[in-house]
Amino acid sequence: MTWFVYMALCADKSIYTGITTNVQRRFNEHKKGTGAKYTRAKQIIKIIYKEEHPDRGSALRREMEIKKWGREKKLKLANSR
Repeated sequence: MTWFVYMALCADKSIYTGITTNVQRRFNEHKKGTGAKYTRAKQIIKIIYKEEHPDRGSALRREMEIKKWGREKKLKLANSR
């Protein structure tokens, strides 16, 4: 099954990073308030980046890597595609 790592811009300009098998479905969950606790409080605006992974393990590893980055590095990645 294909997994995705994605980054989303929130209303307060913060960047949320997560994983899913369906980016559009997960975005809709965040918008409805049924997604992560973080996005319930921060109001997700749009998906700014996504990348495909062959399995959940590799997606999780990449998510953890990206979550350690600062805002500028995340934006640079988002703007590179």
